[in-house]
Amino acid sequence: MRKFALIILSIFAVASCNPRKKKTKSGPMNRFSTYYNTMFNSKEAFNTEMQNRTKSFKDNFYEPYIPILTTEDIASEVTSFGAGNPMSDLGTAKGPGSPNANSNSGFSSTTTRPNSTKGATILQIAEAKAIKTISKNSVLVNGVEKNSYMFDAYMLLTKSRLYQNKYLEALDTLGYIFNNMPKHKRINTARIYQAQLYAKLKDYQKADKLFAELKEEKLNKEEKRTLSIFYSEMLLKWGKKNDAIKELEEAFEYNKTRKIKSRIAYLRGQILSELGQKQDARDSFTTAYKYAYDYEFEVKTQIQIAKTFDTSNDSYADAMAYLEKISKKGTYASRKNELYYAMGLLAQNAKQGKDADSLFRKSISEKVSDPQIRGLAFSQIGKKYFEEDDYLTAGAYYDSALAVMTYAPEKQRLTELTTNIKKLSKNYYLIKKNDSILALTNMTKEQQDAYFTKHIDKLKAKEAAEELERKRAERSKGFDTGDYNANSMFANSGGGTFGDINMGGENKSTFYFANTNNIPRGENNFKQIWGNRTLADNWRYSAKSQTIEDLKNDALGISAAPDPRRFEPSFYTEKIPTKTSEIAKLKKDRDTASLGLGIMFENFFGNSKLATKTLYDLVDSKTDEDTELKALYQAFVINYEKNPQAAERAKNLILEKYPYTSYAEFVKNPRDKNFNKSSEEVQKLYEEAYQLHIDGKYQASTNLIHKAIEDNKKDALIPKFYLLNAYNAGKSAGKEIMILQLEQIVLNYAKTPEGIKAKELLKHLKSDVKLELTDGEGKALAPTNPETTPTDNNELLDQGKKENQPRRPVRPGKNNNIEASPKMRQIQAQPATESIQMQL
Repeated sequence: MRKFALIILSIFAVASCNPRKKKTKSGPMNRFSTYYNTMFNSKEAFNTEMQNRTKSFKDNFYEPYIPILTTEDIASEVTSFGAGNPMSDLGTAKGPGSPNANSNSGFSSTTTRPNSTKGATILQIAEAKAIKTISKNSVLVNGVEKNSYMFDAYMLLTKSRLYQNKYLEALDTLGYIFNNMPKHKRINTARIYQAQLYAKLKDYQKADKLFAELKEEKLNKEEKRTLSIFYSEMLLKWGKKNDAIKELEEAFEYNKTRKIKSRIAYLRGQILSELGQKQDARDSFTTAYKYAYDYEFEVKTQIQIAKTFDTSNDSYADAMAYLEKISKKGTYASRKNELYYAMGLLAQNAKQGKDADSLFRKSISEKVSDPQIRGLAFSQIGKKYFEEDDYLTAGAYYDSALAVMTYAPEKQRLTELTTNIKKLSKNYYLIKKNDSILALTNMTKEQQDAYFTKHIDKLKAKEAAEELERKRAERSKGFDTGDYNANSMFANSGGGTFGDINMGGENKSTFYFANTNNIPRGENNFKQIWGNRTLADNWRYSAKSQTIEDLKNDALGISAAPDPRRFEPSFYTEKIPTKTSEIAKLKKDRDTASLGLGIMFENFFGNSKLATKTLYDLVDSKTDEDTELKALYQAFVINYEKNPQAAERAKNLILEKYPYTSYAEFVKNPRDKNFNKSSEEVQKLYEEAYQLHIDGKYQASTNLIHKAIEDNKKDALIPKFYLLNAYNAGKSAGKEIMILQLEQIVLNYAKTPEGIKAKELLKHLKSDVKLELTDGEGKALAPTNPETTPTDNNELLDQGKKENQPRRPVRPGKNNNIEASPKMRQIQAQPATESIQMQL
């Protein structure tokens, strides 16, 4: 017995000293403890994060494309891991989750997460629990993982890192599976994730190779569903839209969930619509509507269907009747504004402008279900006015659109558009106002009197109608002065009446309008605070907001305040200018505004046709030579490449009327880099003006610049003179005057180096940044005037020291070379020693 006991004890001793003994336990109990310990906690944490994302998920239908999977799908699919008997393997993995579950997916920002810090912490918990599971339960024997549950642990770790955007770490995690579990029956699931991670890293070629190889493998149904979704979205990000469409068709067949099928069909429709395949896009959107899973998705699908209307193949009446029928359904009562918007788009595509405008206005009048749709309806109405050149009205509707829109890219586009419209409108209405005055100056006294007599008759009729409406509104307010105690139900006769405190006795009525003294007092107080108001919704705001007509009148300089003499023709005729100098100034201002308007049409809206017409109309109005030359030059620059016929007239007029100018040299050969030359005399004048600026003699420099411009209006150095003059103004007259002059340079010489420099300076001058001078090595320089603060922006003017190379006039995309005098070459060689730094 001793011999056997010693042998048994020796065996146990040896076994206890074996460090790998513990990890040979890979049976059912080990798998059971793995799942119901840290693995379970890790999954719970991950699912909690997915549920949080589900609650905050909201589709953004205004992105170019919607994602196929949503966070809700992720949550349900991850929960299915480990379902069933924990004594066995976790089974076939469900879909791996949405590639767009977070806003940094690179596809579309469709997920809103109110507390991203909390979400990240939960994912960190899931990650930590998965690592703990692996460290405690991994059974690695000769480089092979024996615990099959480790596959699920590593996949959960991969997902936790994926949704924290730790793509490289997630790839490292998958590397363990490929190295130690290469024969696992679900190895292709890991490979699908590997390809998806490469797609996240934008290594599309490697991802495409992996996806293509996987398509040749024998995959189970769930792997095919996941692969088709991931692959199609990767192809779309890569720009291979036709390939993405084919893959989406496979994804639609593989996926049986109603929600997923509807989203696949919707995305496919978006791509087809972008490719101009309207009929196929409509079929796809119709399929999406068939499988739609909520009312919002249904309505948004109908909007997309309306966008695909094709006049050559579709019946406008049938399509409109279909949408009207849907809008009358009770389930869509709260979505009428969106359906009216869809009908407006349909009418617009069918070239039914009046119907479209009416439907967009109906959309605005309905209860708002989607602020972005309301903004788009305002934008469509504004677009109609914009195309009719009614810029102020268009701008008003665009402003209304901006007030309610929620989609940032569209808001940014409209903000830029409205800013440009306001700049353009300023010139547009200045031209209209001055044209009207100039037309009156050309009339005889009798014609002027007859003109304003008609105007007065219209004004009287208008005011009479307004007064009638005001009286009706006053009566509807109840502000009459009748004796309520004697003539109304509130009279106190004998016993108690309505409003008495004790309903009897000698107490008077406490109702406000029962006291005749209160009524006129209350009316006066009301008018002092609110003015005259009609009985209407939102009456507090209605009278304070200007109408579009008021805005136009302000732009045209027409006063809204009535004048006692407004019904006398002499009240108007005596204001008509008669002095030659005043009339000349009106025409000069109008011509300058017309030149700016033509340039704005091209630069702001790319409307070359309208820009060219505006510039040629200016030339035909017999303007001064300087303005005419600039207008002809701009007309040529706009058209010489894309519309040579339109540029030919400008070229011929420049060669005929201004043959010895640099403009003539340019139109002869616009692609010649060395055409532009300035006379030596003008160069010397610029050098002298520049030296006066350096010496601090700003007024003398300005006087010399004005004389040089007046005597040499057509010279190539004129833009340089204007820029130097702006520097002088900044030093002597202040920041505001300098801004005005720089804006004029940007307007007239936008594509010259001087115009570009002026635009850069304006950005600094119009901002609230602090400015600091530095030397060539980036070291800060002490200000020349200790009393000048860094925000004075005076230091900006010293940049004029490096603006000495003469330039030719507006010349898009070309070098500007010039024959310079020795003195000029010496200045050009001078190093730039000062720069501007912004300190926010």
